[in-house]
Amino acid sequence: QVQLVESGGGLVQAGGSLRLSCAASGRTFSSYAMGWFRQAPGKEREFLAIINWSGGRTYYADSVKGRFTISRDNAKNTVYLQMNSLKPEDTAVYYCAAGPRFPVFTLREYVYWGQGTQVTVSS
Repeated sequence: QVQLVESGGGLVQAGGSLRLSCAASGRTFSSYAMGWFRQAPGKEREFLAIINWSGGRTYYADSVKGRFTISRDNAKNTVYLQMNSLKPEDTAVYYCAAGPRFPVFTLREYVYWGQGTQVTVSS
Protein backbone atom coordinates (compact mmCIF):
# COMPACT_ATOMS: atom_id res chain seq x y z
CA GLN A 1 0.00 0.00 0.00
CA VAL A 2 1.08 3.57 -0.75
CA GLN A 3 0.08 6.47 1.46
CA LEU A 4 0.11 9.98 0.00
CA VAL A 5 0.04 13.25 1.92
CA GLU A 6 -0.29 16.62 0.18
CA SER A 7 0.98 19.87 1.61
CA GLY A 8 1.72 23.42 0.52
CA GLY A 9 -1.78 24.72 -0.08
CA GLY A 10 -3.02 28.02 1.24
CA LEU A 11 -4.27 31.46 0.37
CA VAL A 12 -2.54 33.36 -2.41
CA GLN A 13 -3.29 36.48 -4.42
CA ALA A 14 -4.06 36.25 -8.13
CA GLY A 15 -0.85 36.18 -10.12
CA GLY A 16 1.07 34.56 -7.29
CA SER A 17 2.67 31.15 -6.98
CA LEU A 18 2.48 28.08 -4.79
CA ARG A 19 4.33 24.78 -4.77
CA LEU A 20 2.41 21.73 -3.66
CA SER A 21 4.17 18.64 -2.37
CA CYS A 22 2.97 15.07 -2.18
CA ALA A 23 4.98 12.82 0.12
CA ALA A 24 4.67 9.07 -0.34
CA SER A 25 5.27 6.24 2.07
CA GLY A 26 4.79 2.50 1.96
CA ARG A 27 5.56 0.73 -1.29
CA THR A 28 8.15 1.85 -3.80
CA PHE A 29 7.20 5.34 -4.94
CA SER A 30 9.18 5.19 -8.16
CA SER A 31 7.04 2.32 -9.47
CA TYR A 32 4.05 4.59 -10.10
CA ALA A 33 3.03 7.32 -12.45
CA MET A 34 1.84 10.26 -10.38
CA GLY A 35 -0.99 12.63 -11.14
CA TRP A 36 -2.38 15.88 -9.78
CA PHE A 37 -6.10 16.66 -9.70
CA ARG A 38 -8.34 19.34 -8.28
CA GLN A 39 -11.96 19.65 -7.29
CA ALA A 40 -13.83 22.90 -6.87
CA PRO A 41 -17.12 23.14 -4.94
CA GLY A 42 -19.99 21.74 -6.95
CA LYS A 43 -17.73 20.46 -9.72
CA GLU A 44 -16.26 17.11 -10.67
CA ARG A 45 -12.67 16.22 -9.93
CA GLU A 46 -10.46 17.52 -12.73
CA PHE A 47 -7.26 16.05 -14.12
CA LEU A 48 -4.36 18.49 -14.15
CA ALA A 49 -1.07 16.73 -14.85
CA ILE A 50 0.71 13.39 -14.81
CA ILE A 51 4.35 12.35 -14.70
CA ASN A 52 5.81 8.93 -15.44
CA TRP A 53 7.93 6.86 -13.07
CA SER A 54 11.26 8.32 -14.18
CA GLY A 55 10.08 11.91 -14.48
CA GLY A 56 10.99 12.05 -18.16
CA ARG A 57 7.46 12.31 -19.55
CA THR A 58 4.65 14.66 -18.56
CA TYR A 59 1.20 15.61 -19.77
CA TYR A 60 -0.89 18.64 -18.80
CA ALA A 61 -4.50 19.64 -19.07
CA ASP A 62 -5.10 22.67 -21.26
CA SER A 63 -6.39 24.64 -18.29
CA VAL A 64 -2.98 24.66 -16.60
CA LYS A 65 -0.54 24.14 -19.47
CA GLY A 66 2.20 26.75 -19.39
CA ARG A 67 1.42 27.77 -15.80
CA PHE A 68 1.81 24.56 -13.78
CA THR A 69 4.78 22.20 -13.71
CA ILE A 70 4.77 18.67 -12.34
CA SER A 71 8.01 17.08 -11.17
CA ARG A 72 9.17 14.27 -8.94
CA ASP A 73 12.12 13.37 -6.77
CA ASN A 74 12.16 9.63 -6.30
CA ALA A 75 15.04 9.83 -3.82
CA LYS A 76 12.75 11.88 -1.58
CA ASN A 77 9.58 9.94 -2.45
CA THR A 78 7.92 13.21 -3.36
CA VAL A 79 6.03 14.66 -6.31
CA TYR A 80 5.56 18.41 -6.76
CA LEU A 81 3.20 20.76 -8.51
CA GLN A 82 4.63 24.21 -9.10
CA MET A 83 1.76 26.61 -9.76
CA ASN A 84 2.49 30.02 -11.24
CA SER A 85 0.28 32.86 -12.47
CA LEU A 86 -2.56 31.64 -10.32
CA LYS A 87 -6.10 32.70 -11.11
CA PRO A 88 -9.24 32.79 -8.94
CA GLU A 89 -10.63 29.90 -10.98
CA ASP A 90 -7.74 27.77 -9.73
CA THR A 91 -9.36 27.74 -6.30
CA ALA A 92 -10.01 24.12 -5.37
CA VAL A 93 -8.89 21.20 -3.26
CA TYR A 94 -5.82 19.67 -4.89
CA TYR A 95 -5.11 15.95 -4.78
CA CYS A 96 -2.22 13.75 -5.78
CA ALA A 97 -2.72 10.17 -6.87
CA ALA A 98 -0.68 7.13 -7.90
CA GLY A 99 -1.43 5.35 -11.15
CA PRO A 100 -0.26 2.09 -12.71
CA ARG A 101 1.17 3.55 -15.91
CA PHE A 102 1.70 6.61 -18.03
CA PRO A 103 -0.55 8.05 -19.17
CA VAL A 104 -3.69 7.56 -17.11
CA PHE A 105 -6.61 9.94 -17.61
CA THR A 106 -9.47 8.04 -15.99
CA LEU A 107 -9.82 8.82 -12.30
CA ARG A 108 -10.98 5.33 -11.36
CA GLU A 109 -7.73 3.81 -12.63
CA TYR A 110 -5.68 5.61 -9.99
CA VAL A 111 -4.95 3.27 -7.12
CA TYR A 112 -3.98 5.59 -4.27
CA TRP A 113 -5.11 9.10 -3.35
CA GLY A 114 -3.99 11.72 -0.90
CA GLN A 115 -6.32 13.61 1.43
CA GLY A 116 -6.13 16.86 -0.51
CA THR A 117 -4.85 20.34 0.23
CA GLN A 118 -6.87 23.49 -0.26
CA VAL A 119 -5.72 26.26 -2.58
CA THR A 120 -7.56 29.56 -2.51
CA VAL A 121 -6.71 32.32 -4.98
CA SER A 122 -8.08 35.76 -4.20
CA SER A 123 -8.88 38.36 -6.84
